[in-house]
Amino acid sequence: MGLIDTHTHLESFARKGPDVLAGALTRARAAGVDAMITIGTSPEDWGLYRGIAQQHTADDFVRYTVGLHPCSVDATWAEALAQVEAFWSGEAPRPVALGEIGLDRFHLPKDGAEAEKIFAWQRAAFAEGLAQAKRLGCPVVIHSRGAFAECVEMIDASGVDWTQVVFHCFTEGVTEMAELTRRGGFGSFTGILTYKSAENVRAAAKAQGLSRFMLETDAPYLTPMPHRGKPNEVAYVRHTAEYAASEVFGVSYEELVRVSTANARAFFRL
Repeated sequence: MGLIDTHTHLESFARKGPDVLAGALTRARAAGVDAMITIGTSPEDWGLYRGIAQQHTADDFVRYTVGLHPCSVDATWAEALAQVEAFWSGEAPRPVALGEIGLDRFHLPKDGAEAEKIFAWQRAAFAEGLAQAKRLGCPVVIHSRGAFAECVEMIDASGVDWTQVVFHCFTEGVTEMAELTRRGGFGSFTGILTYKSAENVRAAAKAQGLSRFMLETDAPYLTPMPHRGKPNEVAYVRHTAEYAASEVFGVSYEELVRVSTANARAFFRL
């Protein structure tokens, strides 16, 4: 059994050409990756990701999601989201989750009025995305930055099944993780787990426990040690897995892979 990268963005490789994408996928296989999920952020990448997934239907090496990232939300958000559900009834393969959707205060403009307007759009788009996920009965990938409590409140209000909710790139602490786990939700972890300054993230991973642990790269961002400072890629999920096994959970690498991969396959129904 190999690793699963539950959250990556292959657009950064695909836009540079087929050879660049092929090289990244080859390196991922060589690193022991069995599968990856490339995460939709806007209509600009949804079709691209379905096309990449179609090329890998024989072994399901690449799966994909469809969702409107909060930083992709603008005045046309409703038009974008109107296209989402068709991916579950159109060409195969279908997405494995809806996302990433959520709220992001970190990237709002400094102008207060403009920030308020955009955040209102984000909340409206997030509410509609959650309603779509509830109708579809599918897993949901949440992006939350500077807005954890608000995201939780909106998910509670939506009626979405919390056991189908994952907060990707979890960077909150033990208290916030407790809010997720008591509801049945999950947090997944990036290369930030390997950063010296990220003790709160390691504590949150321990609090959630190995039995609920999932891995991701969020490539091309958040490169783990020892490659921090370089563009991230799927193959580097192995570094995070090795670190998590030895430094966070105190188990063998093989056990970490077995459990995290089983969790990913169960959550995303792979």
